[in-house]
Amino acid sequence: MSLIRWQPLKELDTLRHQMNHLFDELLHGDREFGQFPKLDNIVWAPAIELKESDNNLVLKAVIPGIEANDLDIQVSENAVLIKGEHRQESRTEDKGYFRSELQYGEFQRIIPLPVSVKHTEVQSEFSNGVLVLTLPKADPAAQTVTKIDLTTQEKAREAVTQQRQRDEHLQDTVHTRVAADIATPRSSNTEEEARELAAKQRQHTDHLQDTVHTRAADNLSS
Repeated sequence: MSLIRWQPLKELDTLRHQMNHLFDELLHGDREFGQFPKLDNIVWAPAIELKESDNNLVLKAVIPGIEANDLDIQVSENAVLIKGEHRQESRTEDKGYFRSELQYGEFQRIIPLPVSVKHTEVQSEFSNGVLVLTLPKADPAAQTVTKIDLTTQEKAREAVTQQRQRDEHLQDTVHTRVAADIATPRSSNTEEEARELAAKQRQHTDHLQDTVHTRAADNLSS
């Protein structure tokens, strides 16, 4: 039976990676984004670093032992998926003790983003096992919040009612004056002048009503 030297520092590093992956699953596993498929029995996930600047998010992932064409990178507006097959071989020999470790298997990691990004304008770079994604932030104007005024329709109804009351009062006043002018003849043209005055006043009233209705419709649609 051969003895293999125990390397506690390396074991601690492996344990740290496993704990990071476990915490990611606990924190984000139940709310992963539905557009990304989820793999089972994942035993490894790449370490990542996420930085934010004024205009971009920069995501770095360490993925040793894999070629660029074996990586599957997918980006949505609020998350990044990194998927592939991990192959890693480690050989150590010290004072006659030899150890070899082989690791194979699929991996997947979904990284939620703190802000929305323009997922169709992502720039990527992969070199020496390090993946760098530059993700432009989405335009803040596209994320504005609109406040809904539930009193707009009620205000419009009140304005229409008030204007209708003013129009009715104006019509009553015009009719009263026309009747008075007809009852008190001043000349042979008095009756004709009264009709012309009534017609002009009626046109003015119709114009006011059209204006009120137009404004009310604009308020309801805005």
